[in-house]
Amino acid sequence: MADDSALKEFLPTLDYDKEMERWVNLFMILSEPDPKISQTPKNEIWRKNKSVLWHYPAKEKKYEIPLFFVYSLFNKPYILDIGPKTSVIEGLTNMGYEVYLLDWGSPGYEDKHLGIDTYIEKYLRIAVKRALRHSDAEEITLIGYCLGGTIASIYASIAEEPIKNLIVATVPIDFEPFCGPEKWAEGFREGDINFERFIDTYGIIPPKLVEGMFQAIGSPINFTNYTKLLHQAHDPQYVEKWRRMNKWTQDHVPLAGEAYRQLAHDLFKENKLVKGEMMVGNKRADLKNIKSNLFVVSGSRDNLILEDQSKPIMDLVSSKDKTYITVEAGHVSLVLTGQFAKIVHQWASSRSNPL
Repeated sequence: MADDSALKEFLPTLDYDKEMERWVNLFMILSEPDPKISQTPKNEIWRKNKSVLWHYPAKEKKYEIPLFFVYSLFNKPYILDIGPKTSVIEGLTNMGYEVYLLDWGSPGYEDKHLGIDTYIEKYLRIAVKRALRHSDAEEITLIGYCLGGTIASIYASIAEEPIKNLIVATVPIDFEPFCGPEKWAEGFREGDINFERFIDTYGIIPPKLVEGMFQAIGSPINFTNYTKLLHQAHDPQYVEKWRRMNKWTQDHVPLAGEAYRQLAHDLFKENKLVKGEMMVGNKRADLKNIKSNLFVVSGSRDNLILEDQSKPIMDLVSSKDKTYITVEAGHVSLVLTGQFAKIVHQWASSRSNPL
């Protein structure tokens, strides 16, 4: 039998007091109230149904052209203003930009008929007009994140409003690549995964189902999230960021049934945007109609949106001024750390009519 004393030299020493402190810290963190979100001062300038257009004044206005954010329909947009010193919106207002954000709100059963075309024509278009009027600007910069980038791109392809710059980050444009189980992709496209009856019955996709879909795609990452917290529960800065991120990841919004129906059929299944076949009402959303200056940002560690989903927009638009970059970031860390504000500023500052 091997000598146990020899094996002990290779085994780590367990500090029971330290381990107990680590677990106590973890339980305390998980039992604390949710942190306060949305730190940057803002004003409501327009409201329609559940949606609100927010204005974040520049600390000292330095640019004539305002920034207008469009976020995903699946999540709440406060990830863009998650906390002091890391807020994307705070960073941009400190740099001298007037910032607008369209918060889609949380649809109820009565909103089941709202489709992508309705959101674009009856909400986004009007909100952009309001922002232009409120800012007294002649042009605007449209910034879309994740699915918000897809929606912003569709709108830009049919817009009559003066969009000087289009910025999209971690954006799915080509839905043929799929960052998830191949059987899921096959199921969506073959019709084996079908929510039609569910939508007809309940009208909306509830938040827990939305959360479940995202967790299923990134389940190892969700598990790792708590493992990292256990090991860094002694670090106040890490804990504060973790708590804000954890609140946001569990704070999904319901999705209007008709919007899901259009997304599932026109984008996931038929990939119509890339093919130039996407219809918004009676208008064809052809990306070649986009002539605005274009800036596309992808994350090298993005576990939800592949670069192959974003890159095709570079060849599909008619923009003469277009830039594509890949940064060392994940799908959420790009905004969670405030890094996105600096990236936007570096590109947009020379294209926003400095005062």
